[in-house]
Amino acid sequence: MRLLDNKKTFIIAEAGVNHNGNFNLAKKLIRLAKKSGADAVKFQIYSTDKLVSKNLSTATYQKKNSKITSQYNLLKKLELTQNQHIKLKDFAKKNGIIYLASAFDLTSLNFVEKLKLPIIKIPSGEVENIPYLKIISKLNKPVLLSTGLSKFSEIVNIVKILYSFGLKRKNLYILHCNSSYPSNFSDVNLNSINYLKSYFKTTVGYSDHSLGIEVPIAAVSMGAKIIEKHLTIDNKMKGPDHSASLEFQEFKKMVECIRNIEKSLGSKFKPISKAANKNLKVLRKYIFASKTINKGELFSENNLETLRGSKGVSALNWLKIINKRSKNKIIKGKRIKKEFIC
Repeated sequence: MRLLDNKKTFIIAEAGVNHNGNFNLAKKLIRLAKKSGADAVKFQIYSTDKLVSKNLSTATYQKKNSKITSQYNLLKKLELTQNQHIKLKDFAKKNGIIYLASAFDLTSLNFVEKLKLPIIKIPSGEVENIPYLKIISKLNKPVLLSTGLSKFSEIVNIVKILYSFGLKRKNLYILHCNSSYPSNFSDVNLNSINYLKSYFKTTVGYSDHSLGIEVPIAAVSMGAKIIEKHLTIDNKMKGPDHSASLEFQEFKKMVECIRNIEKSLGSKFKPISKAANKNLKVLRKYIFASKTINKGELFSENNLETLRGSKGVSALNWLKIINKRSKNKIIKGKRIKKEFIC
């Protein structure tokens, strides 16, 4: 898909469940995502009854940000209806931003398929869900595979499964990720980006849960072509993901920095830029007479020096000139010209 394959980094504002189950707050997140410069805004679609057992406790990071100890009760409180998601998709379209969603169960996946989204994402927790992977592989759409809970050998196996079910190689996009909220900098391991890219011969992105904006910006400089980062109205709000999310101004700054990094990456070649070329003649060194040189005298380190100048013989030719003779008398401070050399 062109969205994911052009030179521009595809930036996803992960709204997730940061709407706290509030439809109007979800709409506000869409507006902020668009205003920040993100390419897409993504939500999480699930049916709590199909996703989690009722006696499962919350994850460690969820306990830090919510007093609710039951994962079922927490997710039920954050769940939006399918009708609300249809309205959010329409709202995103009106605001000029792509609406995306991760599905976390088969019922929701079937619903996401009906939404006809341009890109499908496999969340980190669904990589062992074989019936789920089978459906996604047959949708003939770009698939973002999140690897936050997978070691390398498992990623290899998951990719084989996706291909065996019919996923086209051109439709696989791998997201390096660390599923801890927030992620410690020492756990991020950005070097995986280039390794994943070279091994799987596909586009690789980065889904970030670290604090601040440094890591996703660095990920782009290391070759990530897709960036996903959580967006929130206020990271002090109660809810599982707010504390590991960016507020609007910081998210906007991240987007601006990524766009600047894109411009600065250039190509693998090392040209002299047009701007630098203007300074070339006045900053490079040329050969000058450090004292008066008589006709027939040998050029040496005793009578030559290198200075900035605009014309003459480049200092790069120093060794070629040494021990050659002067055709004529050269006054001290005069630049050496080719015609002065025997």
